Amino acid sequence: MKVNQAQLIKQSIDEHIALSKYMEGMSEKLSQAANSAVDCLRGGGRLLFCGNGGSAADAQHLAAEFTGRFLRERDPWDAMVLHANTSALSAVGNDYGFDQVFAREVRAHGRKGDILIGISTSGNSPNILAALNDARKKGMINVGLTGEGGGKMAEVCDILLAVPSKSTPRIQEMHILIGHMFCQLVEEEMCD
Repeated sequence: MKVNQAQLIKQSIDEHIALSKYMEGMSEKLSQAANSAVDCLRGGGRLLFCGNGGSAADAQHLAAEFTGRFLRERDPWDAMVLHANTSALSAVGNDYGFDQVFAREVRAHGRKGDILIGISTSGNSPNILAALNDARKKGMINVGLTGEGGGKMAEVCDILLAVPSKSTPRIQEMHILIGHMFCQLVEEEMCD
């Protein structure tokens, strides 16, 4: 049976638009996350990002917006992605298990008042949860980007931005929208 491509495209766009409109309802939580990041950065703190697969790519993308620039010419800000050092990732994964790859990095690089931004469409990724738990022990602020319901991340995040969908592609599309809005809010506040 041949797929109706036009119908599939329209359905994807309609789902994307509906979820995008829902994001307005997240403005308070998104502002809270951005204000926390501003306070963290102004105080000499660091933003740490982590995710797996597509969420790892999103984490890397967003961390780069802080160390590079988003829209304004400015000095770089301290942001890092926890999976970028492949030697550390593979060593920790081999020696301690993949569930510990981000938690060990949090213990090495995180400080009280820093922010950990964990990205998981399910909200149940064991290595993200382990990192969030270790960040909490260090007195860090946990921000989670996830899908409908938040999964287990809902229990360990100070600020949870849960996209009301079970569709991984739609959740990931909204994570980039949320991430870009987060970057812009922080940049506008920090540059004024």
